[in-house]
Amino acid sequence: MLFKLLKHCLISFLILFPAWIAAQQNSISERLPLDVLDVTPPGERVSGMPGQMQIVNRSCRQSPGNEVRQRIVDIAVQEWAFFGSSVIDMTSQDELERNNGQRPRFWRSNWQSEAEASRLADDVAGYWAAAPDSSWIVNKQNQRWKDLGITARWRDFWSAAYISWVMCEAGLGKPEQFQRAIAHHSYIDQAIRARDGVEPEAAYVAYDVGEAEILPGDMLCRGSRPEYRNLEQRRGQMGQGARTHCDVVIELDTANNQMKVIGGNVRGSVRMKLLPGEQVSSGHFMPVPYGGRQIFLHLKMRS
Repeated sequence: MLFKLLKHCLISFLILFPAWIAAQQNSISERLPLDVLDVTPPGERVSGMPGQMQIVNRSCRQSPGNEVRQRIVDIAVQEWAFFGSSVIDMTSQDELERNNGQRPRFWRSNWQSEAEASRLADDVAGYWAAAPDSSWIVNKQNQRWKDLGITARWRDFWSAAYISWVMCEAGLGKPEQFQRAIAHHSYIDQAIRARDGVEPEAAYVAYDVGEAEILPGDMLCRGSRPEYRNLEQRRGQMGQGARTHCDVVIELDTANNQMKVIGGNVRGSVRMKLLPGEQVSSGHFMPVPYGGRQIFLHLKMRS
């Protein structure tokens, strides 16, 4: 109990003091001992060196419903710290004006050093292990490593694989609870079906932004191709591929009009983003558009 108490105090400290977080950026923290936070490192789901890596473990945990929300937040924060505690402040005018809000061509490939890409190769492969039908992606990356060396960076978007792994380790082990996949739109569509009363076991339910209270452990999603503006636009394209991205909500900082979220493959890493937020007429605190981008969907946990 003492270790768990210390762990929660540490995580609260990381979340509640933005200035301290900024000072610690690019500072790598090792994952907590299993008796403090019982999470199997993603790299243990694969075997072999880059170029010969294979998925060996796709199993998921099944946790009591009252523990899942906290585990989601804890796991997301731990991975963020392991990747270097980097923060992108989307409330900063400098950040928004950079490249006029548009992604430079090197956005995905150049934000992570070659040494760091090599260090994290098996961890990203372990994220893929939590997403069904993902072996072909690891095999494709193996060929890339053979062609370009073990420091070759991942070329496939792995943000949905990261979310799938977080949910897998948090205890949403059954597909009926969370549709783990290589693309975000699979579990987004599941949450929309849950909203429509079709998937009663689904852990997440879809809402328009501002429609329901946002809590840590929920997710916020953005669409880039197409650029969805609301739930109804996605509902009209359910089952179709779409380039979307979702982040786990870590904290609502209403005093500073910010939301802290963590996602995978954000500039090639697991990063925290500070999103601008505001109180709306419904009384809910919600994200607002930033740099030409907009959160179009809130995935709310039932618990």
